[in-house]
Amino acid sequence: MSVAAQTSTKSLPPFSIWGVHASVAGRPVVWGKLVMRVLQDQQIQGTIQFRGTPIPIEGSWNESTQQIMFHSPYAAYSGQLTIYDDVKIQLRHLVLTGRLRMLPSSLQAGEYGTWVATTDISLPGYSGYVPPQPSSTSLPPVGVFVTSNILYGSSRL
Repeated sequence: MSVAAQTSTKSLPPFSIWGVHASVAGRPVVWGKLVMRVLQDQQIQGTIQFRGTPIPIEGSWNESTQQIMFHSPYAAYSGQLTIYDDVKIQLRHLVLTGRLRMLPSSLQAGEYGTWVATTDISLPGYSGYVPPQPSSTSLPPVGVFVTSNILYGSSRL
């Protein structure tokens, strides 16, 4: 990958691993990992893994609206990015939240649900780093802490 591709986005890292949780029809489905690469043309490639087998995904990222859309053979996902900077511990929490629709190749075809995915990066090492701002009282949603266990504290996957 060229250097230009590595800096083609200000908010999503060019390569990232996310903890993800999905619910379908109001029932928690599974926890997993989402591996994404943002390509130079804002296309997304990667895998999503819920039950031990990585499933390919592809889609697109819109930097100006902070929206993502991608699909696997089993589900179509759409979502919005929210960023929370924790300057005290020098971390930027990236949170994707959205809706999903199960596709015909799934046993749950036609069902709708929600998903949340989180990852974090070091503020000093982030190419889009913004100098510390006055402290905010807003906290990231609980999904940031729960799904981060997938990345750092769990060996279930």
